[in-house]
Amino acid sequence: MYSNLTLSDKRAISLFFFSMLHFAKSSVSLQHNLSLQQMEQKQSLLGMTLAEITESVTELNLPKFTARQIADWVYLKRVKSISEMTNISLKNREVLAGTFDIGRSEPLDVKTSVDGTQKMLFRTASGKFIETVTIPEDDRLTICVSSQVGCRMNCDFCMTGKQGFHDNLTATEILNQVYSVPDSEAITNLVFMGMGEPLDNYKQVKKASELLMADYGLAWSPKRITLSSIGLISNLKRFLDESKCHLAISLHNPIPEQRLAIMPIEKSAPVTSVIEMLRDYDWSHQRRLSFEYIMFDGVNDSLLYARELTKLLAGLDCRINLIRFHVIPMSKLRPSTEENMIRFRDFLTAKGFISTIRASRGEDIFAACGMLSTAKIGEKS
Repeated sequence: MYSNLTLSDKRAISLFFFSMLHFAKSSVSLQHNLSLQQMEQKQSLLGMTLAEITESVTELNLPKFTARQIADWVYLKRVKSISEMTNISLKNREVLAGTFDIGRSEPLDVKTSVDGTQKMLFRTASGKFIETVTIPEDDRLTICVSSQVGCRMNCDFCMTGKQGFHDNLTATEILNQVYSVPDSEAITNLVFMGMGEPLDNYKQVKKASELLMADYGLAWSPKRITLSSIGLISNLKRFLDESKCHLAISLHNPIPEQRLAIMPIEKSAPVTSVIEMLRDYDWSHQRRLSFEYIMFDGVNDSLLYARELTKLLAGLDCRINLIRFHVIPMSKLRPSTEENMIRFRDFLTAKGFISTIRASRGEDIFAACGMLSTAKIGEKS
């Protein structure tokens, strides 16, 4: 059959097989390179505890005291490369660099609002995108960090929830946000209120928090850290027992049936059960309990809801933060009017609750959670 083909046909077939052979070789080469990259992938020092670093230097046959030096360079001196660890011998730095890197990465994008708020876009180790926000106010600089790529909770008012869940962040990726934003050393407070549900990634969130508070780390007081949660009851119990950090609960509607309409978590973790658990803890001292209440026009902003809120939280030592809604695509919800928010706050204050209207920040730079990363995902697709 091959002998009956024309010279042109034979050349075409030869070219086809040559191309297929080249493609096969390229594929094998690509797989080989990917395998080498995976083999060469180093472990990050940022995100490791002193105990973990000590174990690692022992395995590398380095002096045990090197672990404390490494922790000091990573967490206090904030170096970006192992070569900067000048009180460790050059030989030992080379040994260390063969297995580890610092784990720092700069933001891909930084947007600055007219009010000074900054929003940063970071790429994770898996190539996905997360957001971090810094908010200056008087002598404070608060950083709002992400704990997940996307979110499982699917709240109707949250852009991150519209992305769906993609990945949990590691302690390294959480801490990188703290260490790699502009003005990092000026940060006074941290809130886990960025992308994701912190209690859905409790292990890594706890580890990152403990590293911030460690004596070999930044030695922060737990009063400088606030965890915001929708109320995942199993891990909420662990957080309450294992941490002294502040807690903020995303409430947004005091009527269970209506809360369910905008927050699916109400079905498996009813807000009444969450509050019942919170009543077992003492909030009258340094640890603070607050409730986040985004106000939506015609949905949860009348005095009917203010009354129900006071009934629900009666007897709890807490504060209530009323939040202006940042409009997002794919949601019919709209922000409450200034008049309704003031009336709502004044009613709560008259009933003895500490209630504030949180200033709206960074609306001109996609400061609402998930907006910037969603835009970036759109660019890629």
